[in-house]
Amino acid sequence: MTKAGLGRLASATPVRKFFTASSETWPGKPFAISSSHRSPLSQALLTALLCLPIFGCQHAMSMSNSDSGGHVVRNEFPLRFKDHNFEAYCYDTIGCSVLYNDFYHVKQEPDEVASPPKMQNYKKYWGGALYIGIDNFPEPAVVKWKSKDGVPHEAQVDIGNIFKDELILHNVPQEEIPVETAATIGGPDVFLEVNDRTINVYMKAMIALKDTATRKSDFRQEVILAWSHTY
Repeated sequence: MTKAGLGRLASATPVRKFFTASSETWPGKPFAISSSHRSPLSQALLTALLCLPIFGCQHAMSMSNSDSGGHVVRNEFPLRFKDHNFEAYCYDTIGCSVLYNDFYHVKQEPDEVASPPKMQNYKKYWGGALYIGIDNFPEPAVVKWKSKDGVPHEAQVDIGNIFKDELILHNVPQEEIPVETAATIGGPDVFLEVNDRTINVYMKAMIALKDTATRKSDFRQEVILAWSHTY
């Protein structure tokens, strides 16, 4: 089974029934928990829970960066990725839909209105992308919507071309990144945002930080704009 297949498998109803649906939650969406209601604390708790079975994130990173013979594999810079996760958001739109990797990440009714962002720093509250493990790269994302003035739009957003060099976007200085501990956990998150007449594409990656006398097992992640176009 491919990683993309794994993403689709995660959308099964028995998984979804344990979560609370919202206006941003669509049938079949992998691990369909509303991103808009995940606080930074809940996201941190989720990360901690995912790391518990292997006794801590830094330990998990160290293990994942070693080959079967126990030899440490050194990170190569700049950091690159071979698969990614994906999430889409629509704000200030009418009847918005986003199709990527043969999956509708957003599919609103034709006359459904999506409200504008409720706060200025709304991207801070985006959690991790919920459609995981997409091999680089599927066909372009197909986006259809009306801007808030009622004008229809359709666009193909080529995620593969935007990230054609497969570089992980981050603002962490190389000297702050560990060399013999995995620098990232899994592929980065790619977010596609439709906001009135503008489509933005962002990346967010969890970048490990070196241990210091006052900092242990820490990381940094930021939402970084990679591409933008106004229609």
